[in-house]
Amino acid sequence: MLNFIANSAFVQFFAQAGGATCKNNSFFGLPSWHKYLPVTGESGNPCAKKLASLNDVWLIVLALTDLLFRIAIIVAIAFVIIGGIKFVTSQGNPDKTSQAKNTVVDALIGLVIAVIAAAVVGFIAARFKG
Repeated sequence: MLNFIANSAFVQFFAQAGGATCKNNSFFGLPSWHKYLPVTGESGNPCAKKLASLNDVWLIVLALTDLLFRIAIIVAIAFVIIGGIKFVTSQGNPDKTSQAKNTVVDALIGLVIAVIAAAVVGFIAARFKG
């Protein structure tokens, strides 16, 4: 019974909270603005990040750009769903059906562009980070 309590998720959560592991907390999987900054570990905080050079400012810009592209991906997926709902509810009306198809096609094109752009930003940020 004591082994179960020691390995419970509640105890593990508080054991990790006081430890030296750095967690990258995110909101709905979206990156934070300091995602690509290097960890310095200064001032007794093992997760401390510091702006040391102009490259670090560019890393913040890349992280914000990555954030915007990920939001664009979420919006594109929402428009694919909206277009699908419009298609199902068009009831065979040719105008509504073509409008729904155009919505889905445009959203898929936007989704592909946003995914490629987010991948390129991640690649560039990895190169800057070193």
